[in-house]
Amino acid sequence: MIIRQALVRQGRRIASRPAHPWRRSLASTVDIEGIESSLDSSLKETHSIESLLQNETPSPVPHIEDATHTTPSISSDRQVAASYRSIRHQRATTRHLGTTLTDHYQPHTLLINPPSPSEISLPLLLASQSHLGHSTSLWNPANSRYIFGIRQGIHIISLDVTAAHLRRACRVVSGVTERGGIVLFVGTRTGQHRAVVNAAKLSGGCHLFERWTPGSITNGHQILGRCRMKVVDEFDRPIPGYENECLERPSLKPDLVVCLNPLENWVMLHECSLHGIPTIGVIDTDANPTWVTYPIPANDDSLRCVQLVAGVLGRAGEEGRKRRLERAMKGEVTYQPAEFESKKPDKNDNMKTGGDAEAIHRAGGSG
Repeated sequence: MIIRQALVRQGRRIASRPAHPWRRSLASTVDIEGIESSLDSSLKETHSIESLLQNETPSPVPHIEDATHTTPSISSDRQVAASYRSIRHQRATTRHLGTTLTDHYQPHTLLINPPSPSEISLPLLLASQSHLGHSTSLWNPANSRYIFGIRQGIHIISLDVTAAHLRRACRVVSGVTERGGIVLFVGTRTGQHRAVVNAAKLSGGCHLFERWTPGSITNGHQILGRCRMKVVDEFDRPIPGYENECLERPSLKPDLVVCLNPLENWVMLHECSLHGIPTIGVIDTDANPTWVTYPIPANDDSLRCVQLVAGVLGRAGEEGRKRRLERAMKGEVTYQPAEFESKKPDKNDNMKTGGDAEAIHRAGGSG
């Protein structure tokens, strides 16, 4: 009974559906004319391709020689050779046109090959950032004669003044080394040790890149009393046999001190002033120029500027040293030799070798 009712329902639904799709499929006819036109067009294309193939003249295969196993040269090879020659000609003609990019700045150049005092120029100082000072709120009024102007709240140092003071300092260093004096290069900031060591090697002096021990000059017989000393001749060659005499003599003191960062070493500069030792210092706009004897107004925060100043002063010391050795070859001694006497160091004679600094300057022992 249930199955019969389901069939009756499904039969009614099927009978109620429209019969339009059936009528549409039966009424559609095949487009015979379109098929015939496409066949005609394809036949025409095949006939045109066959006619082109028949009209084309076949190119013979080149003969390969048995001896060389190569084909004889044809006109296409000549064209390739001609085009290659034209390209070579164009390259040779236009080779010198345009610009060539090269590396101009090399950071290690100022350390390996520093410039000489005669090569000091304003572009060189400008490239090393020597003109940049500190903020206007940090300036020292004593530096007003070195300042060129103000830009964006920062003092600009005059490069003309910097070049003039640097040349004067070079003459001082050259004169001291020519007379056999001891030049001490001091730079205790991070990154300055290579410049300090290289400048000391060039000028034949001493270097200090660590903390300055207070009292090394004023109390040198206690602090530096055990430091090793050596005796050299006029050609800077060590002379053996004076070890015991050197132990009995007081410690040496420098004839000139070059300080690359005066703000951190003001104690050393004060000790030098008490003993009459001339000093050279890189003075920024926030430093006091009266601390040193020969100030060099420049940017002491720029490592490139410090390397430039130290390298130029080292070259100046090298030139003075060469002049002294040349005069020594001729038999001329530019300094007063020290006299060795067996006496114990006295507190009043600390850091003295053959007289104090003023006596050495008067006698021509140092510049």
